[in-house]
Amino acid sequence: MIGELFTITLVLAIVTVTWADLSPPKPSAAWPFDVTEIKAPDGSITAKFVSLGATLTELWVKDREGKFRDVVLGYDDNSQLLTDPAHPVFNAIVGRYANRIKNGTFSIPISKNPDPNAPNTYHIPTNDQNEKTPSSVTYKHVDNADEGFPGDVTVFATHTVSNGGILRTKLRATASQKTPIMLTQHVYWNLDAFQQGSNDIFNHELRLDASRYIELDDIAIPTGRFTDVKGTPLDFTKQQKIGARWNETVDLCGSGCQGYNGGFVFDRPDQKTSKVSLQSQLSGIKVDISTDQPVVVVYTSYWLNVPRKAIHGGPSLNYGPEAAVALEQQGYIAAINTPEWHVDQIYYPGREFNWNTEYKFSTI
Repeated sequence: MIGELFTITLVLAIVTVTWADLSPPKPSAAWPFDVTEIKAPDGSITAKFVSLGATLTELWVKDREGKFRDVVLGYDDNSQLLTDPAHPVFNAIVGRYANRIKNGTFSIPISKNPDPNAPNTYHIPTNDQNEKTPSSVTYKHVDNADEGFPGDVTVFATHTVSNGGILRTKLRATASQKTPIMLTQHVYWNLDAFQQGSNDIFNHELRLDASRYIELDDIAIPTGRFTDVKGTPLDFTKQQKIGARWNETVDLCGSGCQGYNGGFVFDRPDQKTSKVSLQSQLSGIKVDISTDQPVVVVYTSYWLNVPRKAIHGGPSLNYGPEAAVALEQQGYIAAINTPEWHVDQIYYPGREFNWNTEYKFSTI
């Protein structure tokens, strides 16, 4: 779900501008790449963030042997989050609308194929010092609609770590007038942290509480139909290695693409239980993900090719295709162009957007 992937469909407004500090600005050349570290009281989990995109840059959890591993991808020089031409969007909060607006065009009220000349049609670009405690940090971003969206949106992103190896992220957004909002957190996971000779996520085991998939066309735009995952390589309703049916995934993520890059619809979106689990037998690390969002997008980093962090063996080695899996909890992708779904993603004064996800780490 990265910028270079969908040059005509994906909007990444938040990561192209800086997130404002909630406290008075401090004269620092490091901003917006200033690092904030938070740690759970029991020491079970440590996370680091920078202001740009409220981005998670490091996440340290214990493996089976009690050794800490950094299980998210990123850069040693965080300024590369802004200048890297590939824009892999490592672990940022993404919005104002995180996914697949066909041709960068939508209307309010929504329609299947908006009239490009109608006054209610919007055209947007296409692309492929903070409030904190020792265990929590909040970032604020004001999106002044400089990319063609109607109205201004103010977003608060709060990251908190807790005892027992838990990371929680909460997003709250308010709009000055009617506008589409669909935020997400774009974390790239590798639970082995590229140790013990592991360079990909084929042996990571994934479970999704999702028996339906949002069908895609040949450029990975939703068709408006849902498909049953049973009997297909999309079936992760039971724990399954990501690479188990890899040979069957050709063109699954778009024409010429191999792997996964699409949205799975949760069967029980209202239940506050783990809807996604990812684990590695090699490191023994497992993460269970609970969310209030109805969809998870699974992306196996097909277009990834940037230098690794030193802790992951870089910079002489690169994060390449299949080096990680991104799991994005979010709303129904492309609902802004799919009125037959009857999904309302338009927000306005008096109707705020909320997003809550918990990542709970354990060992197996």
